[in-house]
Amino acid sequence: MKKYNIVIVGGGSTFTPGFLKSFCRMKNEFPLAKLVLFDIDAKRQQPIGEYGKILFKELYPEAELIYTTDIAQAYSGMDFIFMQMRVGGYEMREKDEKIPLKHGIIGQETCGPGGIAYGLRSTKEMIKAIYDIRQYAPNAWVLNYSNPAAIVAEALRREFPNDKKILNICDQPENVIRSCSRLLGCNFKDLQPVYFGLNHYGWFTHMYDKNSGEDLLPKIRELVKERGFLPQDAEQRDKSWLDTYGMVQQLMADFPDYLPNTYNQYYLYTNYKAKSLNPEFTRANEVMASREKRVFAECRHVIDAGTTKGLVNIHEDAHAEFMIEVAMSIAYNLNNRFIVIIENYGAINNLPDDGMVEVVAELGANGPSPMRVGNIATFYKGLLENQLASEKLAIDAYFEGSYQKALQSLTLNRTVNDAKIARIILDELIEANKRYWPELK
Repeated sequence: MKKYNIVIVGGGSTFTPGFLKSFCRMKNEFPLAKLVLFDIDAKRQQPIGEYGKILFKELYPEAELIYTTDIAQAYSGMDFIFMQMRVGGYEMREKDEKIPLKHGIIGQETCGPGGIAYGLRSTKEMIKAIYDIRQYAPNAWVLNYSNPAAIVAEALRREFPNDKKILNICDQPENVIRSCSRLLGCNFKDLQPVYFGLNHYGWFTHMYDKNSGEDLLPKIRELVKERGFLPQDAEQRDKSWLDTYGMVQQLMADFPDYLPNTYNQYYLYTNYKAKSLNPEFTRANEVMASREKRVFAECRHVIDAGTTKGLVNIHEDAHAEFMIEVAMSIAYNLNNRFIVIIENYGAINNLPDDGMVEVVAELGANGPSPMRVGNIATFYKGLLENQLASEKLAIDAYFEGSYQKALQSLTLNRTVNDAKIARIILDELIEANKRYWPELK
């Protein structure tokens, strides 16, 4: 069996230790020759890299693990590039969240003004990264799950129209599926979804039992009504995530046709969500105060002890397992089904062909083969067309250096819907992002 070379871009992420443990557990299913951690922040990556070396020495000595800040060393000879960039780090995420909240608008890292700000930052660095990757690894698969995935996907579609080995994907629909398995008391692998939407803005129209063919959505609807909705790994989640999943009950009470993506709440309850978020302590602060400190402390504990045995509380996580299974489906031409972001071309019949939509697809060596969902109802079509336009205008603003397009993008976004507020927020975001955004004139 071939052994694969993989690089994780964003090796200093708090998600990386979970990936390392998952790679160790899945080594017989997806064997590695070499795993490289790559980050531009050497200081941040160092403790995670050293933890990884100890972990691999004990659990995966047959695979080489290195960490580096050198582009050529990172990308040369790679088969898969796992992209988990956070351009600007938590410092900029905090500004993405707090600047809109200061004006009574939702502050969130992927939705609304914060998502647009993050998207414009990510676009510049993602485009550079793809050019670097193609210099050193022309045939590698790029698995991009950097946020905000929808805006990044639109930018990469335009800049690299002929590159068929870039796959944009998000694990949030997968997390909802796994949360349904908790609710139903079944294995998540026995659930087969039908889904349509955009990244962080979609709906499950069916949730089939793979074994019997029964559509379990009616049962899920009743269980959510009775018990609410929790993430599969609720015991490991921060409070804000429990609140996010908890809103599924309200979403299904108001719009019972389908099971929503948890992020739909930001677009459908904009005033309520804006008022419920704490402008002084946002999710960025929560992450820095909890997960960030916990993960790095656990890594340093291992480094100090020189062993992982009996010490590590870092869990394999669903996010890592999901992305490894995506790579496996491509590597082995398994054509397993995943919810992915693709250029529409009729997957959702009554949305524009050039929209980057999120649907179920079979995924193999030649990329995704989408499962078509036909026409969607007017309510959902209207919501998605509005968001598609906002995302396209944001990328227009990037490529054209257009202040006007950026203003239109924010004004059109359902989380804003007011040109005066959009202009105020845009001007503050421009000032905050001087180091990252192109000049907007």
